[in-house]
Amino acid sequence: MQGVTTWVKNPRNGRARGPAAVARAWVEILVRPSRFFRTGVAPGDQAPGLVFAVCVAVAFAGGRFLFEPATIPTAFGGPAVSASVSLLFVAVFIAPAGLHLTAALQTVLLILFVRDRAGISETVQILAYASAPCALAGAPIPELRAACGLYGAGLLLLGIREVHETSTLRAAAAAAAPATVVFGYGFRGLDAIAALLTRWYII
Repeated sequence: MQGVTTWVKNPRNGRARGPAAVARAWVEILVRPSRFFRTGVAPGDQAPGLVFAVCVAVAFAGGRFLFEPATIPTAFGGPAVSASVSLLFVAVFIAPAGLHLTAALQTVLLILFVRDRAGISETVQILAYASAPCALAGAPIPELRAACGLYGAGLLLLGIREVHETSTLRAAAAAAAPATVVFGYGFRGLDAIAALLTRWYII
């Protein structure tokens, strides 16, 4: 309880920074998501959310490189150098750009479905923290990857409902497309679900 309260105790001065704060937020969003979204998202305080999203994206990409070396780009020399450069590219360019582009899409959809809503900053933070489960999705285990994607989509829906104070139905309508983009394609959730359905002879 104290951890989340401290995390947003003084939004004007920003939330706690550093590895311990990121780790605490990761645990809180996974085990107490409703409470976290109610108390852990502050207007105008995007920086910790951006750092969180970058950490998740790097963990996901690093997991893929570790368990599936064939996914490491080969344009930068040997595997170690290529992996390092690729992770840096993910951290500096792909994760921030992906987060803000998806937030722009989510904002447009919120305008369509939710009349009275919170600001763009809060939307960015919701998307960032909803990605928490996908830090574990780098392992090539379809069950794990599918579970991470579905849990992330559920967190996005929950976050929109709690922070933007809307109904579950409106939150689901607003979150459907961004969730598909981020968790279905970005974090490979749809591929994992398709692999499981094929294994179970459903498709």
